[in-house]
Amino acid sequence: MTVTLEKTCTIADELAARVTPATLIRRDEPLAKHTTMRIGGPADVYVEPASEADLAVILKFCSEREIKFFLLGRGSNLLVRDGGFRGVVICLAHESFSRIEIDGERLRCGAGAKLKNVAVEAKRNNLSGVEFLEGIPGSVGGALRMNAGAMGAVTFGAVESLRFMDQAGKIYERAAGEVPVEYRTCALLKNHIALGAVFRGKTLPRAEIEKRMLAFSEKRWESQPAAPSAGCIFKNPATIPAGKLMDELGLKGTRVGGAMVSVEHGNFIVNDGRATAQDVLELIEYLKARAKNERGIDLHAEVEIIGEA
Repeated sequence: MTVTLEKTCTIADELAARVTPATLIRRDEPLAKHTTMRIGGPADVYVEPASEADLAVILKFCSEREIKFFLLGRGSNLLVRDGGFRGVVICLAHESFSRIEIDGERLRCGAGAKLKNVAVEAKRNNLSGVEFLEGIPGSVGGALRMNAGAMGAVTFGAVESLRFMDQAGKIYERAAGEVPVEYRTCALLKNHIALGAVFRGKTLPRAEIEKRMLAFSEKRWESQPAAPSAGCIFKNPATIPAGKLMDELGLKGTRVGGAMVSVEHGNFIVNDGRATAQDVLELIEYLKARAKNERGIDLHAEVEIIGEA
């Protein structure tokens, strides 16, 4: 469906008439404001549903009208092209999706909860097992969809169960062991919407948890850039970590326009403040070509790329 300005206004107005007033709806919302790389053109319609019921209404509306939609988390691991997104961008940033509740040694977390907040709340309650989440700049929903990982741990390794919604608005709950996951992907959540998850914890003295989190934090800041980025750009090949490959090929510091391969970590592309998505895409293609030509290695993007040129 091609979305004109008139259709954008109509879509926004029709959505507003169907959902509760607490749901936020904006037209032509710059997505650069919502991504960690600070890059991206506008979404025709941007929506923050106030409840699961409103989310179901929005999904049904998009299905009925054959309007493309995209679920946006905290904007990490994402590159939005400069032309923006034609359709509806849904973000579960409302507080109703961001709750974190302690239940014994379990943490019941909404999809919109920040991963850092999950780790901190677990620490406050002397629960270990999710310390690695503290350094991932995303939300619970995004971490589930990507099976995000850090410090040798992955999201589904700490999850006991998850709730999700299909595109018809029906809600399901499933044990994590029943959900097939792979390296940096959960196929189920490519066409279903994560609503939340239960994380398993283990009671430990807070001092031990703080020590682990401090060690993770120090390791992260020693090896990762502070400049805006989308996180790791490439999935690690089987034979060598992508960052090490970039280092061995002498590609750290390589730039196209305002996009540059980080000098701290070769698998990060950073925005110097003036990068466009096209800069990043051209740099990605250059890095892939060098890896293929000089080492015979096919690199595959880990970052998700959406939108129009």
